[in-house]
Amino acid sequence: MRILSGIQSSGKLHLGNYFGMMKPAISLQEKGDPFIFIANYHALTTVHDRERLLTDTRDVALDFLACGLDPERTVFFRQSDVPEVQELAWLLSIVTPMGLLERCHSYKDKLAKGLAATHGLFAYPVLMAADILLYQSNLVPVGKDQKQHLEVTRDIAIKFNNEFGEIFTIPEPYIPDEVAVVPGLDGQKMSKSYGNTVELFGPIKEAKARIMRIVTDSTPLEAPKNPDTCNVFALYKLFATPEQRAEMEQNYRGGNYGYGSAKKALFELFQETFAPLRAKREELEKNLDYVEEVLRKGAERARAAASITLDKARSAVGLC
Repeated sequence: MRILSGIQSSGKLHLGNYFGMMKPAISLQEKGDPFIFIANYHALTTVHDRERLLTDTRDVALDFLACGLDPERTVFFRQSDVPEVQELAWLLSIVTPMGLLERCHSYKDKLAKGLAATHGLFAYPVLMAADILLYQSNLVPVGKDQKQHLEVTRDIAIKFNNEFGEIFTIPEPYIPDEVAVVPGLDGQKMSKSYGNTVELFGPIKEAKARIMRIVTDSTPLEAPKNPDTCNVFALYKLFATPEQRAEMEQNYRGGNYGYGSAKKALFELFQETFAPLRAKREELEKNLDYVEEVLRKGAERARAAASITLDKARSAVGLC
């Protein structure tokens, strides 16, 4: 079973990325044939600084390897190292209805945030479809708020298959029940665009300062508090064991327990979880040649699979 995940190299990875995509994707190493790629072509829709893109791409690779990605079990690569994806994106574009792209909420959302209305931003779903279909992916892990992206891919694949023959596997979404939208410091979804993130491997003092700034309500110290509506508890339970979660919930409901104490407990769990991963990342930074070799070998394996699909698609439309 081929499983595909990708993440943009458009900034420092944060807790929302970790719990929403990285941790679930890495856990699937035990369950199938995973392909994970760093989406640096996609990142170009928002990042137009060469050095930043190179640095962000390298940092994503370091973060994934530090967090447990095993390059022996996972095909891990940079999107730009597989040029076949661009040709397939063009072949898919010839059957993609304009109306399908115009209905994509991600395009509208990004325009609302002030991004320029470029062709790259508009055609983003077609390149994403090529990312998925190029490797004949069976499952694509997505958050509940990203399901439309995969539905577009399925629509494009079905339309291409109907017109040119059964070339592509129709992918299915994989939406783990336990993966929720990770709240940011202000209670909105944690996102770089909102500036409400806690970086995985940023300066530890900055992480603590940001955790201590999480927005809470004005319930007095002595009064009982509702963990179900608290941003601090929502993040705490992502790290905590069932026993820790139950104890924290009891503290909330019992009263005489302040949000400041809850934030300190959250920071302690954050530090406990990521300290060994931070140490591993520091070791990887000393051996960037190894990281580059992992990506090079991953690209070789990805291209071997990609070329088979692209050859079929080229033959189907009459290019060879």
